[in-house]
Amino acid sequence: MLRPHAEQAFADELAALARADDRPRPPSWQLSPWAVVTYLLGGALPDGTVISPKYVGPRRLMEVAVATLATDRALLLIGVPGTAKTWVSEHLAAAVSGKSTLLVQGTSGTAEEAIRYGWNYARLLAEGPSEAALVPSPIMTAMKAGSIARLEELTRIPSDVQDALITVLSEKTLPVPELGAEVQAAKGFNLIATANDRDRGVNELSSALRRRFNTVVLPLPAGEDEEVAIVTRRVEQLGAALELPAVPAAAEEVRRVVRVFRELRSGMTADGRTKLKSPSGTLSTAEAISVITNGLALAAHFGDGTLRAPDIAGAVLGAVIKDPVADSVVWTEYLEAVVRQRPDWSDFYRACREVHQ
Repeated sequence: MLRPHAEQAFADELAALARADDRPRPPSWQLSPWAVVTYLLGGALPDGTVISPKYVGPRRLMEVAVATLATDRALLLIGVPGTAKTWVSEHLAAAVSGKSTLLVQGTSGTAEEAIRYGWNYARLLAEGPSEAALVPSPIMTAMKAGSIARLEELTRIPSDVQDALITVLSEKTLPVPELGAEVQAAKGFNLIATANDRDRGVNELSSALRRRFNTVVLPLPAGEDEEVAIVTRRVEQLGAALELPAVPAAAEEVRRVVRVFRELRSGMTADGRTKLKSPSGTLSTAEAISVITNGLALAAHFGDGTLRAPDIAGAVLGAVIKDPVADSVVWTEYLEAVVRQRPDWSDFYRACREVHQ
């Protein structure tokens, strides 16, 4: 598979944690809250098994998130794009329920049926409303099974559709008036939603719905070294999944991309001496991972096997310049005022000037 689900890719780690986990588990949970946090943040088990970190950041945030799922409050993960909201929600669901695929992808076209239920219209016309004709949503399926459901990009869903969640989250029931019945959530059911408020077209949550969530804000990586570690780890994982040839000595280019993104994001050079204009895009950690992965593919298939500045210049340009007019000015000023002044970045300057004429 090109991209295995979390419970498939890390099945050995989850099994090792389950064997070593002797702490109390909430109803229907595969692991205890302590083991779930260990799975997310990494660690070593008594039998010598090493659990790889899935999230790099404050431990307390993950403890709050996991503790929330053990209560009757749903969990809302908020952050700017690229702060690992989807990644964290998938691994939380995999560790808690052993299944991360009960997913609703929120868009401006998401209908209420995606949250509640729909109908097999052929059977509905032939037989009328019946249990056999009903098509459960992932959320209804999770309620029946006592599992974790996931809802991506909650604020992209129209407000009237969002409100279909209120009864589910407050009463833990999902009425089916056509059948004169309702689905009551089994113990262990909960919902993880993700959202960001940086994109255009965001639908604000109603106060009634927001009260049903405990909100955890996922920040951008605090320091350069932390972000470099995140990018390096994910690039290695993606490279293995995509079967890209190993490219040695990529650390220098990873750090260079991370520094460029952090400086443009913050509007200040790393030494604090020069103020910069910021582009319209977010320049997230996820985009840095994409830039390096693209560079690795170029170096492996069209270069000499070593990741160099020309391999990443084009992808950096594409990540920075979202608005062809305003962002082009920002990038040109950054190249001339910052990159050109760094003697050890002369290769990067030349490569960027070549692709940005």
